Amino acid sequence: MNTELTGIIATFLLTLVIAIPLGMYLAKVFAGEKVWTDFLKPLESGIYKLSGINIKEQMNWKQQMKALMTINLLWLVYGFFVLIFQDKLPFNPDGNPGMTPDLAFNTIISFVANCNLQHYSGESGVSYLSQQYVLMFLQFVSAATGIAAAVVLFKAFRDKTTTELGNFWEFFVKAITRLLMPLAIVVATILTFNGTPSSYEGKDQFISMQGDTVNVSRGPAAQMIAIKHLGTNGGGYFGVNSAHPFENPSYFTNMVELIAQVIIPIAMVIAFGFFIKRKKLGWTIFGVMTIGLFMLLIPMLSSELGGSPALAKMGISQTTGAMEGKEVRFGPAASAYWATVTTIISTGSVNSMHDSTMPMSGTWQLLGMMINSFYGGCGVGLLNYFIYLIVAVFISGLMVGRTPEFLGHKVEAREIKIAAIITLLSPFLILAGTAIASYVFTNYGDAGWAVQPKNWLNNPGFHGFSEMLYEVTSSNANNGSGFEGLGDNNIFWNLLTGVIIFLGRFLPIIGPIAIAGLLGAKKFIPESAGTLRTDTKTFALMTFAVIIVLNALSYFPALALGPIAEYFTMLK
Repeated sequence: MNTELTGIIATFLLTLVIAIPLGMYLAKVFAGEKVWTDFLKPLESGIYKLSGINIKEQMNWKQQMKALMTINLLWLVYGFFVLIFQDKLPFNPDGNPGMTPDLAFNTIISFVANCNLQHYSGESGVSYLSQQYVLMFLQFVSAATGIAAAVVLFKAFRDKTTTELGNFWEFFVKAITRLLMPLAIVVATILTFNGTPSSYEGKDQFISMQGDTVNVSRGPAAQMIAIKHLGTNGGGYFGVNSAHPFENPSYFTNMVELIAQVIIPIAMVIAFGFFIKRKKLGWTIFGVMTIGLFMLLIPMLSSELGGSPALAKMGISQTTGAMEGKEVRFGPAASAYWATVTTIISTGSVNSMHDSTMPMSGTWQLLGMMINSFYGGCGVGLLNYFIYLIVAVFISGLMVGRTPEFLGHKVEAREIKIAAIITLLSPFLILAGTAIASYVFTNYGDAGWAVQPKNWLNNPGFHGFSEMLYEVTSSNANNGSGFEGLGDNNIFWNLLTGVIIFLGRFLPIIGPIAIAGLLGAKKFIPESAGTLRTDTKTFALMTFAVIIVLNALSYFPALALGPIAEYFTMLK
């Protein structure tokens, strides 16, 4: 056990060693300062010229969001038709069929939105063409979309008063050329040399020790796995994601993939502080997020290493912890760490089956996705945290009897209304979506659908409710992981989660950018003795309290009906 815990500590420390200087580098890149990757400028200039982009043209926040939404809708249409007709297109050596319209709808929205919820099995559900030119392509551009949106927020607070927030296309292209592509090449190379397939060959055959002939899928997996983690995408090349021995062959590759999925979310927080020249604020936000990580990780470790009470009553030894659904390559400790970081950020990849974790582990996984701002996804994690921060500024201002201010700009009714709408959006989507699913399952179980609702759940009772709650929560958080006891590849779940994914992705991007754009345009107010400073320990504690209280009030009843009730049932 000590060795496993040492592995977790080493992985986290290595993550910080990479992420902190990466954040400083990103601050310089997006500020237009001189960096060592400037040799890529000719490539970027060629892209701008070919695309008809004038990067000197400044955009306000509305123009930024118009550009963001337009290009994302274009990718959605392109990918939808490729997925439907993939059986008629090249690079399909295994002869995988085209997707049904409802599955293609769900899949393309999921990958455009950086969610990567997969209602299909990777090796049999998509062709090599779809894997690379739709899904892997979207894993680059969806991550770059979130990063570019965050940089717009950076720009709004660097200058004292401005409506000129840079050029979305410049931020977007640089996010790929200066960050995602170079790192993806490094990670893919490491994975390739450590056993992950990266060829274009079709299925291979081998004879098992039992004498059975087994067809083994392969293909260009290493390339996709690299960006699935760096971009906090999470979509697996194979059906069981990074629990598959080809996606994640060893403890070393497990560390590489864990580090890859966390470095950019942390780096963006560090970059924010350096970019706006308020380093202390950046470190304060990082501190709150890190405390949140450990408050979820420590009970998760305790739950998984403690084993199952039900098995203990049967006299079964669990010296290594709860091993159901775990890979012996990693063990329960590394799996618990993975399950924590993959749900607090929006990666959603798995190296074990979340449906098999202990009930309270499921609680922490769900809560991580519900909060969705302890590091969060590439760029969007900071945007989500910004909403909590604005709410904390407003409440603090009321408590001291002053007009709320953030970085020299008054926070007034319009900004608070937007923050309130975004704050209420996630509980509405999660609770309403779960309620609809529960109602259909309970009252229309025998409906004459292709997949009857009564057949959705392999695990009835409290755990079955948790499976539906997890699916909707994962969709809203753009996470993509799942309690896979749920039969989700049917019209109901494809449409429900597709709509939730779309709303849960783009409204929480538009809302913070609108607030930042409105605040940035206001007259700058110099700090005085009465100014509420947002880079202090007191305000950090206030923000943390807002996060906890808002989420506890929103989600405790649902959690009590699912994983918490299941936990107490196991103790009988």
